[in-house]
Amino acid sequence: MIEGIIETQLKVIPSVDGNVLHGIRSTDKSFVGFEEAYFSFINQDHIKAWKCHKKMTLNLIVPVGKVKFVFIDNREEPSSFKKIQTFDLSQNPYTRLTVPPYIWFGFKGLARQNLILNITNVIHDQKEVLRKNLNEIDFDWGL
Repeated sequence: MIEGIIETQLKVIPSVDGNVLHGIRSTDKSFVGFEEAYFSFINQDHIKAWKCHKKMTLNLIVPVGKVKFVFIDNREEPSSFKKIQTFDLSQNPYTRLTVPPYIWFGFKGLARQNLILNITNVIHDQKEVLRKNLNEIDFDWGL
């Protein structure tokens, strides 16, 4: 496990009219503030990689579809330095990932339609994001 990544089981409230999916509460242990929430679509078998935020803590939820996330610890201090961890997020099981700054990540759409919600503690700023091309980090995405 990468130190600092928190996986939280989320509640789904069934309803005949359509389920209600919880996201995050200010009382959650992993809550570190709120500044922005945004959605990203990722097409099936497409990959968006690689990014590393210097300030932003991510709270990633996939309410629609299924998405593979890959994380690589870029922090030299923790024992998880350079370790790789993957998660498949969807409604089954329905979870939220909280990811601290300085962890490289990418993701791949696994279902026909995929929607990611990211709830962050800072407003997105291009100056606080590091980027690499897909081939700059060696990972087998199963292409």
